[in-house]
Amino acid sequence: MTQKFARESYTIMNELVLPNDTNTLNNLMGGRLLHWMDIAAAISAQKHCNRIVVTASVDNVSFKHPVKLGDVISIEAKVTRAFNTSVEVRLVVSAQNIPSGTKIRSNEAFYTFVAIDQNGRTITVPQLIPETDEEKKLYNEALQRRELRLILAGKLKPKDAKELQNLFREVVKE
Repeated sequence: MTQKFARESYTIMNELVLPNDTNTLNNLMGGRLLHWMDIAAAISAQKHCNRIVVTASVDNVSFKHPVKLGDVISIEAKVTRAFNTSVEVRLVVSAQNIPSGTKIRSNEAFYTFVAIDQNGRTITVPQLIPETDEEKKLYNEALQRRELRLILAGKLKPKDAKELQNLFREVVKE
């Protein structure tokens, strides 16, 4: 089985928010941002898998700050964990107003992608090697996020979610 470092999947994508990207309040439309995030995450996942990937799930995306017409969006994406045929990708979105020099973090999310072969069948992906403390933290927490996704999709019963049960036991002890 091949292995890859998390840093090898790092992707940054920039977009200028133009009038066609905004709503009547001159704020970036959420759907447009989700589209850009999906592209950046897919590029990151493909770098890790060396395969075509398809979006399997998108975790909760909260909009912390409005992004305005003329802002420059930076979407940073990196694989946080590889499972058997899927990878989890973390996205961090920042909005920069170049004339004023301000920069804010506007969004974060986790996307999951499945690697497929030339016939559209799932295929095994390389294992991920986290290096930094942050990469190791995200790597370890990915099991809990995965179980939650599977529960919400109806593919895992809560009683079988061992990582989440352990998390709640730790919280109760505190």
